[in-house]
Amino acid sequence: MGEPHAVQPDQKVIEDLMAFGAHDFKKCFQCATCSAVCTLSNNDFAFPRKQMIAAQWGLKDKLMGDPGPWLCFYCGECSKNCPRKANPGETMMALRRYLTSAYDWTGLSRLMYSSAFWEIGILALVSAIVVALFTLPQSFGFGLLSRSGAAPLHTVMLDKFAPVGMVDMGDRIMALVLSFFLLTNAARMFYYLTRDQKIPARLYITQLPSLILHAATQKRWNGCKDSEATKNWIRHLLLVTGYVTMFTLVVVFLPWFQVNDSSIHWTSFLGYYATTVLVGATVWMLIDRIRQHGEMYQFSHLSDWLFPILLFLTAVTGIGMHLLRVNDLPMATYVMYTVHMAIAVPMLVVEVPFGKWAHLLYRPLAIYVAAVRDKAAQCSSLEVAPAGPVPA
Repeated sequence: MGEPHAVQPDQKVIEDLMAFGAHDFKKCFQCATCSAVCTLSNNDFAFPRKQMIAAQWGLKDKLMGDPGPWLCFYCGECSKNCPRKANPGETMMALRRYLTSAYDWTGLSRLMYSSAFWEIGILALVSAIVVALFTLPQSFGFGLLSRSGAAPLHTVMLDKFAPVGMVDMGDRIMALVLSFFLLTNAARMFYYLTRDQKIPARLYITQLPSLILHAATQKRWNGCKDSEATKNWIRHLLLVTGYVTMFTLVVVFLPWFQVNDSSIHWTSFLGYYATTVLVGATVWMLIDRIRQHGEMYQFSHLSDWLFPILLFLTAVTGIGMHLLRVNDLPMATYVMYTVHMAIAVPMLVVEVPFGKWAHLLYRPLAIYVAAVRDKAAQCSSLEVAPAGPVPA
């Protein structure tokens, strides 16, 4: 028999992880303290120890087929208790960045996570296109400098400046494009998480409520040991409800939300809720990150800053536009509308399918697949071995 094949560390994966924020994982000497103190880790999906091993060896296939990094909510107990200061919590965060780029077939996630120039540059490019649509002379009959001069300056008429039908159509096209990229990337993730598993098809159906529950509530977060876990979970839940509310208003109810007159409509109250939650939650998050309050805020990647900042600016410019509109200030309203769209559209087009917003789908999907795999393992262990021949 020949000599056993030696497994060599994949230096490229190791370099990528370090570029994505995992600076200390090489210090790990596998004492398993991290897994022992984590209240979410269990025998079926023990983390972060297993992920620390795979990271040290650069085992790309093992990492891509592991739901473990997504089952972690970064409470920081592992990093606080690590005797080697290997920061397993931040390594898990870096792994999520790495996996987001690995599942993305376009390569944009990798460019954005590995280069501040590319992330900011892509956002700026999309923003410039949006500004151009509303400011450059054109034959569409809308915008600040439209050839027909359709946007009146004596009173606010948003439908003349930005016809709701055209904006609505643009929103729906954008939603379809975003869904295409996000869902195809999620399909790649699902493939890697299940390709080596023998899972009965019925389990995918019976465990579907798990996907829906965790996508809607992220309730698993509240199971963390850290004293800040409940606060972080509630804040995150409010943030998601605010984002979903605003997204629904813009994509589904735009004809009732973007109105010409300055009166208050039923959609206004939903808008007030969304903007209040978005401003409050993002300011709270940014203050914690600036003060490095809590273990999860000890290290910051550019994507960690852009995520709340873009949300905050989207909400603030939306509030500003509303105040200018109800006070019937036409030019100021049109300018603020353009600024608002120049922030909101890049955030949606770039960050949702390729950046940190993708976690909203990837994490529930990983929890769902982990539940399916766990049930499949239980079913397999309960199978009774065939009986031997019956004696005469």
